[in-house]
Amino acid sequence: MNLLPIFLKLERRACLVVGAGNVALEKISSLLHADATLRVVAPVACEEVERLAAAGKIVLIRREFQESDMEGQFLVVTATNSRVVNRSVYQAAQQRGLLCNSVDDPPNCDYYFSSIVQRGKLQIAISTAGESPALAQQLRQDIDAQLPQDTAAWLDELGSLRREILATHLAGNERKALLHALAHRSVCALDECPSRKLAFPENSEQEHAR
Repeated sequence: MNLLPIFLKLERRACLVVGAGNVALEKISSLLHADATLRVVAPVACEEVERLAAAGKIVLIRREFQESDMEGQFLVVTATNSRVVNRSVYQAAQQRGLLCNSVDDPPNCDYYFSSIVQRGKLQIAISTAGESPALAQQLRQDIDAQLPQDTAAWLDELGSLRREILATHLAGNERKALLHALAHRSVCALDECPSRKLAFPENSEQEHAR
């Protein structure tokens, strides 16, 4: 089975997590990091989930899952310690056309959570399609060790310069080649930055003429 790797915008999207133990907590944290609006349903919750509820970061419903919990939801995760419950949640989601992840149960998953390496807006996602989460975690550690810590700041400057170029340079092969060249160079906000001079040589010429 081929999977489509995508980065999904979840800001203010209603998401449901069934289960509130340590396994569920990992998924809850990932969804909160993506600014999802989160409802958690479980008869018992671990201390950290209780703290998140007390802080108003999630809505915690302390009871068994009911199919009505799916109403108005965009995405579903089931992470209980019962395969029977997880399967019933998955089937209920299927009936409503909702995508569901059943943790550690690949046959009952519409999508998988990735191991993520992140530097600011840069995210590198690794998935083994549920075959070996341990391998995905090991690859994440290897990539994280090699990726410079200042990548986030560099990407912010590169993105800012790219937007300037898109606003001032005509579309075409020349602009495309310039953007690709800049992706291999250091970038800063200073006017003297060599990359900025490469992007806007006319500014450098005007400066020299003064």
